[in-house]
Amino acid sequence: MTSFQRLDYQRTIIGYHGCDKAVAAEVLQNHQHLRPSENTYDWLGKGVYFWEHAPRRALEFAHEQKRRGKVEEPAVLGAYIHLGRCFDLTDVEHTRQLGVAYGDFKDILTDEGQPVPMNRAASSDDHDLLLRELDCALINWYMRRLDRQAGVPYAYQTLRGVFQEGAAAFNGSTIREKSHIQICVRDTQCVIGYFLPTTHF
Repeated sequence: MTSFQRLDYQRTIIGYHGCDKAVAAEVLQNHQHLRPSENTYDWLGKGVYFWEHAPRRALEFAHEQKRRGKVEEPAVLGAYIHLGRCFDLTDVEHTRQLGVAYGDFKDILTDEGQPVPMNRAASSDDHDLLLRELDCALINWYMRRLDRQAGVPYAYQTLRGVFQEGAAAFNGSTIREKSHIQICVRDTQCVIGYFLPTTHF
């Protein structure tokens, strides 16, 4: 039995996606799935992104996207997500796998004469290195490798990671204001259904 078969998460979580109101309406009215993000700097690689149990953070993100000119009317879309085969970065097995995979990834790029991507700051005051091009490239490469080895479309259907982000919550603290759990859905069949939150947050 392969490792990805052993790690099927029999767990359903609620995720929240910050987006434009028109996008939320299209998904709900036309029974569509959200489109996967394919930015080179996505923190967990290619997939549909959700904030786990964090509707306020999703709304903040939608407002941030409005300031960047990517959203007209900020909204939040909720989703019931069955994690299925989850590459969970709170599990040392998975973080250690990435450490080993990085060596192979770096060697291949070096042999091909290609530069190894780097995580970069999005602005001069960005201390979190928000443009995670190294993490994204490695995860995408490793997921494709595992897919091929397993002979299935998605050896891992979802990815999950805990990230510390933002300023200190209070003076001297290591707790960060924007810390969150991020879910990246590779296989949209894991999304049981979408809903429009009615709670004011």
